[in-house]
Amino acid sequence: MSLTNRILISLALMALAGFAVLLNPILDRVERQYLEATEEPMVDVAEILAALLSNQGGHAILAPEAWRSGMESVKAKPLNAKIYNLMKDKVLMDFYITDAAGRLIYDSGTVGQVGEDFSIYLDVARTLRGEYGARSSRLDEADPTSSVMYVGAPIVNDGEIIGVLTVYKPQRSMLLFIIETKQRLIRLGLLAVGLVLLLGWLLSKWVTQPLRRLTAYAAAVSRGERPPAPVMPGRHLRILGESTEAMREALENRKYVESYVQSLTHEMKSPIAGIRGAAELLQEDLPAAKRTQFLANIELESARLQNLVDQLLALASLENRTELGDPVEIELGALIRRIVNHHESNRLNKKIHFELQLSDECRVEGELFLLETALNNLLQNAIDFSPLEGRIEIRAWLEGRQVVISICDEGPGIPEFALERIFDRFYSLPRPHSERRSSGLGLCFAREAVELHRGSLQVGNREDQAGAEAVIRLPQL
Repeated sequence: MSLTNRILISLALMALAGFAVLLNPILDRVERQYLEATEEPMVDVAEILAALLSNQGGHAILAPEAWRSGMESVKAKPLNAKIYNLMKDKVLMDFYITDAAGRLIYDSGTVGQVGEDFSIYLDVARTLRGEYGARSSRLDEADPTSSVMYVGAPIVNDGEIIGVLTVYKPQRSMLLFIIETKQRLIRLGLLAVGLVLLLGWLLSKWVTQPLRRLTAYAAAVSRGERPPAPVMPGRHLRILGESTEAMREALENRKYVESYVQSLTHEMKSPIAGIRGAAELLQEDLPAAKRTQFLANIELESARLQNLVDQLLALASLENRTELGDPVEIELGALIRRIVNHHESNRLNKKIHFELQLSDECRVEGELFLLETALNNLLQNAIDFSPLEGRIEIRAWLEGRQVVISICDEGPGIPEFALERIFDRFYSLPRPHSERRSSGLGLCFAREAVELHRGSLQVGNREDQAGAEAVIRLPQL
């Protein structure tokens, strides 16, 4: 499972847990809030009605006839009141009156019968004691929506409580508001969870994608490649990327030096041994022909050492570069023809025939010296491994937005065991006719030069016949 998926799952679990922990108390509070909001105006109504019955003289409490007829008229009258999403079609609030003993005198609804003892209920009992009397009772114990709210107010005569007026209303009328509010809160909560997950996904992408690029970069470095340093967002990630690049350069430089010292030491042993052996023999009394031969050997091995040092310095300088110096427009057809003419003597010695198929539209931007040296090395390899009277095909053409250069020879090709090592420094195969080896730096230099020009170099065996093929791809100007 990827790091992004693990982060998203963790965020989803945390969001759902937070949703459950926080939303449940809020939903409970919503219901309580509606009940409190309903109870408050019921207190006002009860107090007003009780005050109308108070101080009428005597201890007898009679419900005014106008109240009776008024309640009957109200209940019979259809309503058409739209309260937000609730359509109210009838009056749901009722009241009843009890005497000082708590016995029912009048009920506008159907709660009880006249004469029934209501002193057993909290709203009546507490109000008769001079306390705030209110209760909530279910008409059906199995149905939580059958609850009815009761709020009592004292009926007073000369400072004495002579009865109770209780206003009551079923909670079912508030159920629609409660359900709608809870549903809205749940939708908002789920939307919040979705936003948290979206932000978490974006955050995880912002964090994991650069880390994934950094991981791929480290893996490429471990394979010996030289990828460009990844561009990291944010201050800390950018510092991490820069530190990784600096570490790569430090490790690469150390490995570079170790590898060069070992390889250079190995390569220099042979010419140094030849020079030393020839010098020791020259100290003896030798015939003139032998002396001339050993002097020629010293000169040849000295030139070999000089060529090795020159190529090594050029490659080291090239490998430390990350961009072109002063690029110019280069017409590759003319450059290739000049390089072929430069190898005229080699061509005549081995009677090699060159076949050129060069497009005049092949132009690139780059450093002339680097591209000329790279092509020269590739062509020299093709000449060295070509048989007598062999043919070398050099083609250059446009392929999309790229310039492609192909150099094919008719030599023995590259052995299977050497295909993966041909770009290694100092690795070289013996030439077919002389069994001598080159410095092993030419192909490495050619690849570095091509990659510095944002191109690629591939060297392998031909598919149509025996021989090797080098293919260069460069961005077209």
